[in-house]
Amino acid sequence: MAHDHVHRAEESNLKRVMIALVLTGTFMVVEVIGGIISGSLALLADAGHMLTDTMALALAAAAFHVSKRPAGGNLTYGYQRFQILAAFVNGLSLLLVVGWIFYEAVKRFITPRDILGETMLTVAAAGLVINVISFAVLHSGDQDNLNIRGAALHVAGDLLGSVAAIVAAVVIIYTGWTLIDPILSVAVAFLILRSAWVLVKRSAHVLLEGAPDWLDVTDLQHRIVANIPGVYGIHHVHVWGLTPQQLMLTMHLQLDDAARSQSAVVREVKAFLRDEYGIDHSTIEVELDECADHQVMLP
Repeated sequence: MAHDHVHRAEESNLKRVMIALVLTGTFMVVEVIGGIISGSLALLADAGHMLTDTMALALAAAAFHVSKRPAGGNLTYGYQRFQILAAFVNGLSLLLVVGWIFYEAVKRFITPRDILGETMLTVAAAGLVINVISFAVLHSGDQDNLNIRGAALHVAGDLLGSVAAIVAAVVIIYTGWTLIDPILSVAVAFLILRSAWVLVKRSAHVLLEGAPDWLDVTDLQHRIVANIPGVYGIHHVHVWGLTPQQLMLTMHLQLDDAARSQSAVVREVKAFLRDEYGIDHSTIEVELDECADHQVMLP
């Protein structure tokens, strides 16, 4: 049942990414042309962001396809981690876009350019509509999935870019002050920078096999000892996520000599991990004597 639910969620996420990919890729061409004609950095920055979005969404779609391949050979866990790798690459690409926007903004501050406000406003308004639709499609998907979250953050950056371009266009039309264009471009870049850093940090944490932020490993050990009869010690606990939705655990379990059958205790511990922490895959080594490895006893 859980596997079927995950499969349906993955299919839904893939469809959402494909819709956003078509919308974003198509309008990117329009925005490039509009940015060149109007001379607006805000539009060109958003078009550059849309280019990375198109590549990121294509990568995200590929990740969903690849992750469905069955495990085999040396890849005993399959290709699930490809989604996390895609999210990490997406975050890095956003950081590169931010760097490019900063560079272009400095050039515009030094040498201001004439900008066609009306053309800029028309293209930016159309871009806002497209980005709102794309973001709504992706945001209604599974936000615990780093791949779909990364794609949504890319489109959110575009949405902010379109808003900034509209504001800049209105100011230019009514005041002629063209420096508003690079100023708002930099403001949007800072917002993108924050989201990109969070995405890179979260995906890197999964790739480095860190324990979920919400899980206290020490508390988990104490709760098992307190709730499972026959268990008096736990050590060598390792918890990580194949993806944020698929948690894995290994541990050494020390039992009293008078404990119930080992298999019964292990089943109870596995049920506790599944019900209390959502950990469906756990590997437990039972010990009735001293651990062959360095032993760490609970206080």
